This record gives sequence, structure tokens and C-alpha cells, in this order.
Amino acid sequence: MIETRTERDFAAALARARACSPFLALESERFPEVTARLEAGDLAGALAAAEDSSDDPARAVRRTRSAHALALGIADLAGAMSLEEVTAALSSLADRTLETAIAAAVAERTPGEAARGFAIIALGKLGGGELNYSSDVDLIFLFDPETLPRKPREEPIQAAVRLSNRIVELVQARTEDGYAFRVDLRLRPSPEVTPVALPVNAAISHYESSALPWERAAFIRARACAGDAALGRYFLEAIHPFVWRRSLDFGAIGEIQAMSHLIRDHYAGGQAFGPGFDLKRGRGGIREIEFFVQIHQLIHGGREPELRSPSTLAALAALQRADRIAPHVADSLAAAYRIERTIEHRLQMVDDRQTHALPRAGDALDNVARLHGLPDGAALLALLRPQVEAVSAFYDRLGGGEEARLPLDGEALTAALVKAGFADPAAARTRIEDWRSGKARSLRSPAARDAFEAMLPVLVEAFAGASDPNQAMNRFGDLIERLPSGINLFRLLVARPALTQQLGAILSHAPPLADQIGLRPALLDGLIDASAFDPPPDVPALAEEFARPDRDDEDYQLLLDRVRRRVNERRFALGAQLVTGAGDPIEVARGYARVAEAAIQALADAAIADFEARHGRVPGSELLILGLGRLGGSALTHASDLDLIYLFSGTHEAESDGPKPLRATDYFNRLAPRVTAALSVATAAGPLYEVDTRLRPSGADGMLAVSLDSFAAYQADRAWTFEHMALTRGRPVYGSPEGRAALAATVAGVLRAPHDPARVVADAVAMRAEMNAHKPPAGPFDIKLGPGGLVDLEFAIQVLQLTSGIGLTPRLGEAITDLAATGLAGPQIAPAMRLLTRILVMLRLVAPGADIPAPPSRALVARACGLDDWDALVAAHDRARADIAALWAGIARR
Repeated sequence: MIETRTERDFAAALARARACSPFLALESERFPEVTARLEAGDLAGALAAAEDSSDDPARAVRRTRSAHALALGIADLAGAMSLEEVTAALSSLADRTLETAIAAAVAERTPGEAARGFAIIALGKLGGGELNYSSDVDLIFLFDPETLPRKPREEPIQAAVRLSNRIVELVQARTEDGYAFRVDLRLRPSPEVTPVALPVNAAISHYESSALPWERAAFIRARACAGDAALGRYFLEAIHPFVWRRSLDFGAIGEIQAMSHLIRDHYAGGQAFGPGFDLKRGRGGIREIEFFVQIHQLIHGGREPELRSPSTLAALAALQRADRIAPHVADSLAAAYRIERTIEHRLQMVDDRQTHALPRAGDALDNVARLHGLPDGAALLALLRPQVEAVSAFYDRLGGGEEARLPLDGEALTAALVKAGFADPAAARTRIEDWRSGKARSLRSPAARDAFEAMLPVLVEAFAGASDPNQAMNRFGDLIERLPSGINLFRLLVARPALTQQLGAILSHAPPLADQIGLRPALLDGLIDASAFDPPPDVPALAEEFARPDRDDEDYQLLLDRVRRRVNERRFALGAQLVTGAGDPIEVARGYARVAEAAIQALADAAIADFEARHGRVPGSELLILGLGRLGGSALTHASDLDLIYLFSGTHEAESDGPKPLRATDYFNRLAPRVTAALSVATAAGPLYEVDTRLRPSGADGMLAVSLDSFAAYQADRAWTFEHMALTRGRPVYGSPEGRAALAATVAGVLRAPHDPARVVADAVAMRAEMNAHKPPAGPFDIKLGPGGLVDLEFAIQVLQLTSGIGLTPRLGEAITDLAATGLAGPQIAPAMRLLTRILVMLRLVAPGADIPAPPSRALVARACGLDDWDALVAAHDRARADIAALWAGIARR
């Protein structure tokens, strides 16, 4: 917001300008109306008077630019406009100038044609809306060969180049009226060999396949500033994945700092602070603030869209809000940026020169200081010094200084491993030497090996503290073998030592998670954010997160990949909570269930939308999904499948209204397998869930989807006892609120109907005996099967629910509480259930084969279950199973 200033403020600013700035003094004489308005303190009037209405576009843009430089310069010196307002106004002026030039050039070459098929992409300070007084405008010219206006028999590339050259001439050429803006086209791909204008699809191909690292940083500040807006948007959306990588990219630090070192070397004369210091390229200068911001944007912006602002100051504020940089760092860099940019403007105001270096001569430095309102050059240097030193310190800290490396010599390496705490340093040395041999594909390039060596000390420190260092190293070796390229993973681990500690725990204790990392190392990215160790949000919030598209042109296959990626990131984070001790296994089980239900919501919505495009909708009908088992009970493990029953509301006779109509039964029986496939079929992003539909009416012989009325009739007349027992864990997990309510009422009606206690008990005992005969325990620590396991508990509680009508809730813990309140279950059953559930959830990660976990992992499981050690856990486990076995035996004797 432009501040109100008195005539005195503007008079003082004009006086300083006339005394210290030959350029502004001359412009004040060339534009007397603008000057008069400024002298009167009327900034708005001065800016309006700065607009030239000449019929000659070349003259108009030059005079408008010069007059605005005067008005904005004096407003800046008077303190009537902030740095952000000044740079935004200059950027807006450049945009308008380019629009004028495009329109004029098209009108000259092809009269009567619309200015279409040609777009200008702004980079650099213009792209960020932060243009200097005397800055070049960094541009890329793009054209669409199909729509670009051109003369008869003129090839599109010829027309585009000629149009581009005329635009540059209109904006840049010096005439008696001066110039508007200098144009720099060197940021286009391979400027030494490519034409000044590029076909849009050729440019997209370059950025998708062969762009250089610095181009990613450049495109953080890219925007379509003039010309065909739709063409500009098309280009920027197409290259979006090149700039904003979803996988966290800590390699950006090395890439951008390498650019910074080249700049420091090239402009060595302006590095030392003092007279002659280069405010833009010097150590601690503007460029290092911009690079500091861009490094963090490139690392995190792919996953956090709110960090993608092209404006340096806005991006700094966003990084602070997201806790990516500390508040004092953001405040210090923002203050330094404002001061350094302001003094850079003073340098350029003197003679309208594109300069960034403080004068070396004392009188010239004093002149710049007086223009700013300071007494002399010494005061100016005193103003800048603390800012420059702070920026330099923050920027240098990004690289972490010199990296420690493990010795290459075998004996020295063994000694280093002993010092780190490896109980078996010889085995660790053998593994490291094998990695260093370069046999793995991920370690064959020099860059990969360098990143790996930088990571090794961090990795060794983390693994030395793991419960089983050699097992962790072996699993990390498996990961390296699978990686096509390991550079980004290695740099990530260097940049985040705490993440390496977590990786050590995962590789030591959780084979399923280790396998997932081996296939998709980017899963580790999600653990960087501390919120990964919070419980997942509620189902609606998760469903919205999973459904949110990454790009506008996403097709169904890309959608499936995206949802799988996001769901698996959430599941992986929940597993990491278990391994690192950050979450109670029971709460994590509830989190797994919320993630699964949200995945059903997102993927069923997508499958239905895709299906409706061909077959329309069935009026008065909708798909409903009933979750059973652990999903219905809201307590999944990492390995749980999804027990589902597909239903639909409405009547069989209804027909869909799409291009290919179907009767309701056919419609929903074709739709249901698509939903199952959306949930279960592996894509490029990996697998998701196993889906089990065998609990539907008539089992495998029945239709996959039945109407709600048919389901109610079947449950009332033909269902077996085990089906009613399974229904006690039934919970609607998909459908409209009205549809879910109707389904829940149907289930409640079935369960509340009278059940013959003797028949229920007899059927349950027979089923349990058959299960014992055909499905023995998988191992000595099978928590579900065997006497007193969770299956015995579930059978006992389900029989009590059906025969008493008490505790009819799908959540096992709540049902036990209700039954215990009436004396149907003893007080020891609830803690027994909680203990066995915690053990089950932990063992699905730590010992998925139902074996007793390896010794290093036993303490982890015991702690997660609230016990001091493994022996205490085994004793508590045995007591819990005895209590459950006694409950089931008492029911079976009825």
C-alpha cells in the first residue's frame, strides 16, 4: 500500500535526486508535469501523467518507461513506496510494455490478425515480479506453429523469429527517446544454437529430457507475462514436473551451491566487502539470498505447493510459516534483501546503468550514500556490513562445511568401525568394501559414488547404534542393489541425519518396510516432516488428501498411481511410528483403518466417475460398501486385507442413463470389480490392498454386488451363523450419508433379530473346530490362531453379542466393555484383548512370518506393548491367552 507523504518529503527526495542522480535530474526536466505532481506530493497524479499516449508504440513505451522511472524513483527516495511496491510497479510496467510490443509487431506484420500463438515467459526478477530500475528482462519466446499469425508462404519458424526480433527492437533499441527495457534471451535452451523463438512443444521436450540443474532454479520464477496467456499456461503446466519434483531433492543444495561458487570465482573482484563490493553476486549478496530461498523451494516445493512463490520475500515468509527455516533466519534474510536491493536501486538511479557494484572511488560512494540520505560512504558501508555478513553465514551453513569421509584403507576403516561401536567390524568392513567396488548400478557414476561417500559416515553412525547393525547394513545393501540411481537418497541422508537414524531402526526391525524402501526410496521423504509421526487425520480429510490431483490433465491411470503413492506414504509413516516407538500400536491400528477407508472413498469415487462416463447413473441407486473384519472393527495392521461386501440401493429393474445403458444388477456387478481393481491391482506406483469379497451372500457362488433389499432378505432367511457372526464387525465404509444409514440400519436389524443361543453356540464350536483342523497356527507366536488367540476371542465375543443382543458394535474393544458391564465377560478380557492386539500389530512388521522375533527386535515389541522386556511380555501374553481360552471354553460348554 502506497504511503501518504508530505510535499516536504517529495521535495527533499527531488533535491537529493537533482544533486546526486544525473539521470533523475534530466528526467525531471524532460517530464515537467510528472515533476510538478511530485513536488505537490501527488504520487497518483504523477504516475498517471507518466503514461504516454503517442500513436508511435516505440516512442510511447520509451517515454512511459522514463517517466515512470522518475515517478517511482522519487517515490522510493521519499519513502512513499516500499521495495515490494516499487519492484511490482516496475514489473507491471515491463509486462505492459511487452504486450504493447507484441500487439504492434503483429499489427505491422499481419494487419488484422489477432496476437495469438505467441507467448513470452518471464524469468529472473521480472518473473518474480521484482524488477530493478535498470535490470534486463530475462525472457523466453515461445510460439505455436499452428496458430501463430504469419505472412503467405512464410514458415512458422521464420514468422516467429521475425516477430521476436521486431519485439526486441521495439523494446530495447535506443532512439532519441532512450529505450524501454534491455532484453536478455540467453536463458532459453542452448541459446548459442537455438533460434530466438522456440516451438512450444520443442521447448517442453527439452525440459522433460535434457535440461540442466540451473534451469530448475530459473523456472521457480517463471511466469507467462505477455502474449497468448493460454499458450503460456500450457507450457508452464507441462514443465511443472521438471521444476517441482515430488521426491524431496536435497541434491538441489549441491547443484545451486556449485553455481554459486562459479559466480564467486567469475566475479572474484566483487567478493570482499567494502568499496567495489558486488551487491548482486558478492559473498552475502542478493544472489545468495535468492539461492538460499530457491534451494529450500526445490527441496520441499514439490510436496508443498504453498512454497512455490516466485517472489523472494513472499517465498521466505512461506518457508517460515511451513517451519522450513527458522523465524530469525527468515527475518534476517528478508531485512538484508530489502536493504541490499534498495541500495542496488540507488546505484542504478545515478546514471540509469545496469550496475550492482558499489563504487570504488570515495566520492562516488559518498554520492550514492547521500542519494540514500546518509552522510557519506562510511555510513553506507556500516548499514550494509551486518546484512552482508549475516547472509554469507546463513548461506555457507547450508553446505555443512567440509564433509567427513570414512577411510579408504582397510585397516583404518576397521579402526573407524570399532570406534563407531560395531560389535562385528569385520563384517561391516566387508559390506562397505563391497559397496565401494561399484558393482551396484546405483553406485557406478562418479556423482553417485561421491554422494555415497559423503553419506557413509552418517550411515555408519546410525547403524552402529541399531539393535542389529549387521542386519541393518545387509538390508541397506539390498536397497542399494535395487536402486536405479541412489544420488538423491544418499544426499537426503546426508542432509537429514535424524532420518538416517530412523532408517537404521526400520532396516533393523521391519522387513516389510525395508522391502518398500527398496522399491520406492522416496517413501523416506515423508518422514522428514514431523507431522508424519502424528496420528492421521479423520477419514474425510484423508480422502480429500488422496483425491487431490497433481496436475490438470490427469487420466484414470495417473490417478490410480497418485492415490497409491499417497496411501502408501501414509501406511509407511504409520509403520515407522511403530518401529521408532512414536505411536501406540492400538492407535496406529486405528490410523491404518482410517487410511484404508479414505483410500476406498477416493478410489471408489474415481472408479465410479470413470464407469459413469460410459454407462451413466442408475436413477435412485448408488453403490454401497460394507467393511467387515478388522476394517469394520477399525483396527487394521500393516498387512491386513480388506473384507468387503458390495451392495446397491434401489431396485433391480432400474436402468442406467448413459450412452451404454445397463440394468441395475448388471451395472453394479460390472462396477464392483472395477472398484476392487482400483484398490488391489498393482500399478507403476506399486500394490495397495488385497481385497476379500468371500463374505458376500452365498460366498464365492453369489453375485459380487446385490441390492440392499436382497441382502436383508438373505440375512433374514438363508444366512449361516458364521455370516451373522461376521456381520457383528460390519460397518458401512462407502456411500452417501443416507445410503450408509440405510445399510447400518439393515445390519442392526439382522443382529438384533432373535437368535437361538443353542444353535449359535453349536455352530460356532463346530466352525472353530474345523478351523483348528484346517488352519493350524503359522508359528510359535501366531497371535490370532491357537488356543486363547484373537480368533478365540472374536468367536467368544460374537457369540455373546448374537445371543444377548448386548455390545452390538463393530469395534471389539467397545463390545467387550459393554459385555463386561453386564458380567458376560470378565474384567480381564479387555486388557487381554489390548495386549494381544498390540502384539499382533507389532509382529506384522517385525516378524511377519509369525515366528518369535529376532532378539534385537524383542525389546522393541515389549516396549510397544508396555512391558519392560521380552520375558515380561511372554508372561503377560501367556496369561492373556489363558484368560481368553477360559472365556471361550466356558461359552463352548453351554
